Amino acid sequence: MIGKIRNQSFKLLVFFISTTILIGSLYISNYSIFIIFCLSLLASIYSTKFGIYLITKLNLFQNIQKEILPKHSEKKTTPTMGGTLIIPLFLLIVLLIDFPSLLLKLILFFSVLGYFLIGLIDDLLSFQKKSNQGLSALQKFIPQSLIATLFIFSLKNNDILNFNLKTLNDTFFEQSILLTIIFLLIVGLSNAVNLTDGLDGLAAGCSALTFCGLGTELLLRNDENLMVYIMISFSMCGLCLGFLKYNKFPAKIFLGDTGSLSLGAIIGLISVLTNSFYTTLVMCGIFIIETLSVICQVSYFKITKRFFLQGKRLFLMSPLHHHYELKGIKEKKIVDIFWIVNTMLVILVIVLKMHF
Repeated sequence: MIGKIRNQSFKLLVFFISTTILIGSLYISNYSIFIIFCLSLLASIYSTKFGIYLITKLNLFQNIQKEILPKHSEKKTTPTMGGTLIIPLFLLIVLLIDFPSLLLKLILFFSVLGYFLIGLIDDLLSFQKKSNQGLSALQKFIPQSLIATLFIFSLKNNDILNFNLKTLNDTFFEQSILLTIIFLLIVGLSNAVNLTDGLDGLAAGCSALTFCGLGTELLLRNDENLMVYIMISFSMCGLCLGFLKYNKFPAKIFLGDTGSLSLGAIIGLISVLTNSFYTTLVMCGIFIIETLSVICQVSYFKITKRFFLQGKRLFLMSPLHHHYELKGIKEKKIVDIFWIVNTMLVILVIVLKMHF
């Protein structure tokens, strides 16, 4: 009975996403969209199942942060680096799928590969140090920034980047401002998903919903040039769902930085390539709120320490999901609520897109 209750929210999530993508396929009479989603889902399920066995054999277990709740110490025997089981599948799909140009395919491929390698190095160093932290924040930020910068200027120098992004009052952003927005979006989302990855199924579930929403929003534009991005969005959605089957509470495997840093970057990269800034920001509401909770917590602590000689905290702990844990709310319930909020944000974007 307990197992059935635990699986209920996951089944509802799969049903919502699958139905949304199926309706989208029927809407444009293109069943390849639903097929690539299903194939990605199945591939992820089998690769994760085999990967758990392999990673366990290699003793690559999660290092738990000392400040986290005592009950999280039970997770120290849970294998991690789950990103190595799904991100390579996405990279393979990028190579196999037909892009408008080979150059664009290579730019996207190597950008995602770059974030994947940053996460991989971070995870491997954490095992070496026997700590939950491999690379420092600055050591991650520098290569993240470099990859984002190379991505932006590769698009710009080859006239691929669209600079027709309007503000809310229909005026266009200046190029310098737009480039800054693009940079912050890619690097920011990469770190935002990484920060959100703290509870079983939280980051993977929210990522699946975001990719589903992003693909559906692109589909509703009725632009044949966006088909490749619709396909890779829905394929990434399937990969996240397949992984989530084993990552949901109680998790049998964790994403690790290899997965979370890559997922956020992929969302940001697709958003840039499709000029989906506003809708992406709405659908990534959970990731943004989680990040803001950390920024506010650190800032408030430093300000109060400076003026009152003793730092104070806005939250019991950040990111926000740990605050609710310390308030006594069960992990599974927190994740379910965050999934529901993310689902509502996706529905909001789709409804607005259909009416405007």
